[in-house]
Amino acid sequence: MKIEKRNKIIYWIATLWLALGMTSTGIVQLIKMEEEVEKMTELGYPLYFLTIIGIWKILGVIAVLLPKLPLAKEWAYAGFFFLMSGAILTHLAVNDGLTEYFGPSLLLLLTITSWYFRPESRRLVTQPLINSDDGS
Repeated sequence: MKIEKRNKIIYWIATLWLALGMTSTGIVQLIKMEEEVEKMTELGYPLYFLTIIGIWKILGVIAVLLPKLPLAKEWAYAGFFFLMSGAILTHLAVNDGLTEYFGPSLLLLLTITSWYFRPESRRLVTQPLINSDDGS
């Protein structure tokens, strides 16, 4: 199997699982499911964070899945990275059990994998600040 094909398969598997995980947890947060409310209260966060995080997750999934929008994709990946690493650090800070780390750790790993293996067409291409052709 060619490396490009393998990378595309890895990208889509990671991205679809990431989208499923972020969508499902985003919906759970938006509807303020009882377990989410209890956990957020236990962690010491205000409940309106559930709405903010839920909306960000849904918008991030849309940005990652839609073609084009490379800048929005970069922001979405960054947001997912910060949300999941923040969740892991929060669980560490309150000495939660190991089972509490599984979800955010898996979503963090899927975020990194999806970002790393994204095809060229889904990357933000930046122009160099200095044009090397004219010597400036």
